[in-house]
Amino acid sequence: MSPKTAMTALAAGLAATACSGRDLPVDRIQVPEGFHVEVFSDSVPNARSLRLGPRGTVFVGTRSDGRVYAVTDADGDHRADRVQEIVGGLVSANGLAIHDGDLYVASRRRILRYADIERHLDDPPDPEVVYDGLPGAGHHGWRYLGVGPDQRLYVAIGAPCNVCDEPGFGVIDRMDLDGGNRETYASGVRNSVGFDWDPRTGDLWFTDNGRDMLGDNRPPDELNHATAAGQHFGFPFCHGGDIPDPEFGDRKPCAALRPPAMKLGPHVASLGMRFYTGRQFPPAYRGQIFIAEHGSWNRSSKIGYRVTLVTLNADRQAVSYRPFATGWLQDEQAWGRPVDVLVMPDGSLLVSDDRAGALYRIYYEPSRGDT
Repeated sequence: MSPKTAMTALAAGLAATACSGRDLPVDRIQVPEGFHVEVFSDSVPNARSLRLGPRGTVFVGTRSDGRVYAVTDADGDHRADRVQEIVGGLVSANGLAIHDGDLYVASRRRILRYADIERHLDDPPDPEVVYDGLPGAGHHGWRYLGVGPDQRLYVAIGAPCNVCDEPGFGVIDRMDLDGGNRETYASGVRNSVGFDWDPRTGDLWFTDNGRDMLGDNRPPDELNHATAAGQHFGFPFCHGGDIPDPEFGDRKPCAALRPPAMKLGPHVASLGMRFYTGRQFPPAYRGQIFIAEHGSWNRSSKIGYRVTLVTLNADRQAVSYRPFATGWLQDEQAWGRPVDVLVMPDGSLLVSDDRAGALYRIYYEPSRGDT
C-alpha cells in the first residue's frame, strides 16, 4: 500500500469513528453557571494545537505522532462528523497557522505550507517548504505558530533544557510568510506553547512554562505581554519577575528584565491561550484571555489540568486569574489534559485534550439551567 493510500485508509477509519461515543466523563468538568460542556469529537489522537479555517474546519496539531487532523461538522450540530488525517510523518507537528486559506505547519526543524487546504481535505497538496533551519534539539522542541497582525509568521523556540543560556533558543521569532527576514521578536522565553494578539491593541501575549526543580511552589508559570520587539522576559536569569535563578541570577538582575503580566500557578504547564472574541458568552468575558493548563508533573501534589481565565482592565492590564473549567483532575488522577483553546464561529470555546484524544465544546445557554 502506498503512503497516500495508507493515509486515505486511515482517514476513512477515523471518519467512521468520529462519533464513536466513548464514555468520556464530561459531567465531571465544572464550569460557571449558565455554561455547559459537551464532546465535539472523541477521536482525535494526541489532540493539541487548534486553528480554524475560513470554511469552518478545525485543524488539530499533534506532538508525539507527527500528524495533523482536519475535523469537520458538516451538519452544524456541534458534533464532529468527520476526522481526517491530512498530514503525517512529521517530527512533532504541533504548530499550526492559517492565512488566506493556506495551512502552515511547524515541525521541529521546518515550517511547511499547504495551499488552499480546505478545498483539498480529501487529497492534500504537497507542501511547500517555507523555512528549513529551526533548531533540532528535542527538549522543548515542539513549536507553536501563528500569523500576527503584521502578516508575519511567529514561531516559538523553547530552551533545550530545564535551565540554560543557549543562543538561538528561548525566543519567539518572526519571519515573512515566505520564510524571509527571520528575526527575534521576544527573548528570555523558556518555553511558550501558546500566544495570541490582543484584538484591541494588536499586542502579543503569550504563556511561558516556568523552570522545574525549585520546589512545589516556585516559580510560577507566566502570562507575558510584549508591547514591542526586543523585550527580554527573564529566562534563564529571573523567574516570575522576582526570583533570581540559583545559577544564572547574578548575570542580570530581575529589575532589568520584563516581569510577567500575570503570575500563573506554579508548574501548571500553561499552554494554549486565546482572547475571547466571540459574542455568545456574557459581556464580562469578551476581550479576556482563556488559558489551557496541561497540568504539573514536578510537584508533590498535582495542579493545573484545567482552563483558566485572566481578566484585563480597560487599560489592558491583567488584574485577575481564576479557574474557569475544572474537573480533568480527580483525586490526583488526571483523565484528561487540556492543551489549547479556540473560539468557534458561534462564540463557543473549543478545548483540546491530548490525553483523552478529544475536543470539548464549552457553550453558554443560561435557559437550560445547571445540573
